[in-house]
Amino acid sequence: MREMRSLHLRVQEMCDCYATTDPLAEMAKMAGESEDLQESAVKWLSLAILHGINSHAEKIAIFRDEEGGVRVRAEYHTAELPPPSDKIAQAVIAAVRDITHIEDKGKLPLSVGIRDSSIDLEVKLKSKHGKEKLKLKFK
Repeated sequence: MREMRSLHLRVQEMCDCYATTDPLAEMAKMAGESEDLQESAVKWLSLAILHGINSHAEKIAIFRDEEGGVRVRAEYHTAELPPPSDKIAQAVIAAVRDITHIEDKGKLPLSVGIRDSSIDLEVKLKSKHGKEKLKLKFK
């Protein structure tokens, strides 16, 4: 059965669900792929947003190369975060494209409601020659 709630709403609900956890520990547990890639993508994206908030990150970027290698970098003291698998990374990028409607390249603001508050992010997506880059800039 297809999920009828928007991805944006699901990300906000997942942020609310995991708001009191350690996002890095939860991300590390996601090393294996789940059968529901979209749900895993929503969870990973939510955990990345929560980590950015908790750690006062300036931005978090996910890099996916043409061979399926994935890296994630957070900028505060430039640190590597636990990356999702290639399939989850593809689903994360697809979910953000679906939420923002950015096709190949673009930058848009995104407000994410978390409990009784919200945070404004700047989402930047770029695809070129099989490589993809997603940046979440925390304002």
